[in-house]
Amino acid sequence: MKASRPGRLGVGIIGAGKVGAVLGAALRAAEHQIVGVHAVSDASKERAEMLLPGVPVLEIPEILRRAELVLLAVPDDALADLVSGLAAAGHWQVGQLVVHTAGRYGTKVLAPASRAGAIALAIHPAMTFTGMSMDLERLNDCAFGVTAPNMVLPIAQALVVEMGGEPVAIAEEDRVIYHAALAHASNHLVTIAGQAAGLLSGIGVEHPERVLSSLMRASLENALASGEGALTGPIARGDVQTVAEHKAALESAEVARDTREGYLAMSRATALRAHARGLIGPDKLEAVLAAIDGAGH
Repeated sequence: MKASRPGRLGVGIIGAGKVGAVLGAALRAAEHQIVGVHAVSDASKERAEMLLPGVPVLEIPEILRRAELVLLAVPDDALADLVSGLAAAGHWQVGQLVVHTAGRYGTKVLAPASRAGAIALAIHPAMTFTGMSMDLERLNDCAFGVTAPNMVLPIAQALVVEMGGEPVAIAEEDRVIYHAALAHASNHLVTIAGQAAGLLSGIGVEHPERVLSSLMRASLENALASGEGALTGPIARGDVQTVAEHKAALESAEVARDTREGYLAMSRATALRAHARGLIGPDKLEAVLAAIDGAGH
């Protein structure tokens, strides 16, 4: 029989959503023992059965009684009340590791558990989850925003490494900015893709995703590799007439309001960044902004 690796923990999962079940499976793959999972909906129970087969579905107090490490993978808005409620009921244990996966919070949200003697850690995977086994492969080299007191930061970092990820230390006071950056990069990218596809569908293109796929993939790869040095297009070139024609077309056609406003807002931001990088001068910037706004700026 293969000997267990040293330092293996009994892990309890509260929240068998897409994140909790996958991270639980990753910890299990690192030979930690999953002692229980709390799942309420049918979907979460099915997910737990698929990704954590054989792990008992338990009530939260029983999980806290059994676990050396408690993983809280619950919605952001539910986290504070859950932690404080369990503290008021006396369920946290001295020396117990309590880890949450909420992007916008550091460890202060876990203060009620800390006051009861638990060790608070925050680890947030910077990726989107499907809740399926494919996510386990995607965790490899995934960055995790990690926040913890200096003395226990290595514990949080080690857990991330064991799951295949790359720990990135984020200060407590910087968590909201960190989370905003990720939401901007991920959620708004989806919005932009949907808006662009909608414009193409509106002119009769049957498979807009085929038109956009190569362009968007290359743009993203270039942006990640070269930063704003990859910026191209009419605004970066200072092509004022093209910008004006885009605006007129978006206003005259049956274009969704969010698409029109989103295009104009991103055009303004792009113009300001192009100017900051020296791609367009101050006169060209004013002309581009005037074209976007439809008047002198």
